Amino acid sequence: MRPTVCASRGLLAVVIVPLVVAPTSAAPPVAKPSSPDSRVIENSTPRTPWGDPDLQGTWDYKTITPLERPAAMAGRQFLTDAEKSELEKRAAKRLDEPPDETVPANLVHAPYWTDPGRRVLDDKRTSLIIDPADGRIPPLSADAQLRLARRRANGREVGRADGPEDRSSLERCITWGLPTATLPGLYNNNIQIVQAPGYVAIIHEMVHDVRIVPLDGRPSLASGIRQWFGSSHGHWDGATLVVETQNFSDKTNFRGSGANLHLVERFTRINADTIGYQLTVDDPTTWPRPWTAAYPMKPSEGPIYEYACHEANVGLMDILEVARDEEKTIRTAEGGK
Repeated sequence: MRPTVCASRGLLAVVIVPLVVAPTSAAPPVAKPSSPDSRVIENSTPRTPWGDPDLQGTWDYKTITPLERPAAMAGRQFLTDAEKSELEKRAAKRLDEPPDETVPANLVHAPYWTDPGRRVLDDKRTSLIIDPADGRIPPLSADAQLRLARRRANGREVGRADGPEDRSSLERCITWGLPTATLPGLYNNNIQIVQAPGYVAIIHEMVHDVRIVPLDGRPSLASGIRQWFGSSHGHWDGATLVVETQNFSDKTNFRGSGANLHLVERFTRINADTIGYQLTVDDPTTWPRPWTAAYPMKPSEGPIYEYACHEANVGLMDILEVARDEEKTIRTAEGGK
């Protein structure tokens, strides 16, 4: 059973170790990764009783390959075999061996309640991003930089805690959000897919989110209707399930994008043990161009367990309590009560 842990984004940023090794001269030849669609023969795809491609099951997408290509790997699309082996050895050491004196005291137990994976992608790519070619998310647009500056000026990016509404949706146990919920992270890298005629349900283990995706060609929601998880609708492109999601709430924030975020996901059953997954992220008000990530999903070792985020979660209460204590300390120092 995988442990269920509620943690702040700040802690996640500290624990994750980037995929960086000393470059070697023997780099494999550069080749563009295949798209999921190019590796599947439609007639061999398993089918549901009503004839749709069968994607059902519980799928695991953990990997230590980072979303973006590390600076030390600039210009390197692939790892060598030796680099792959070294990175996986380090990942196993972090998870299996007791921490030594090099591990900060506040992170001593971190490896034992996380499950970030032990392997890089089989094709040895240096990033999940396949487009742009540099493996990096495009730089923020001028408008997005201005929005970020305004948030920081209002204290939203520097730990403000006047009330619970100032904290992230994860800390408040509301949602992990899209597309974060389908990007490999520190733990709970699992989804379950359930199908019925005209519908697909995608259950995300991380923060208990469920998407009911209609496949009947209905129009998108009116632009005035906004939701934390957006509004998803899908269709079949041959053997590939294509899911488009938009109508996000402006309360969401994925790397600076909110209400204008538009996602296109592609799920392709490559074989009995693999779903090929591609994600294209677009928001012209945040990035000058769309970007795309791709990675495989494999059968999970077990079922999805309930992410009972509110149960015994004192994190948000503690954050607000500390903020009030700090305010009291300041008032006392200034001669108040």
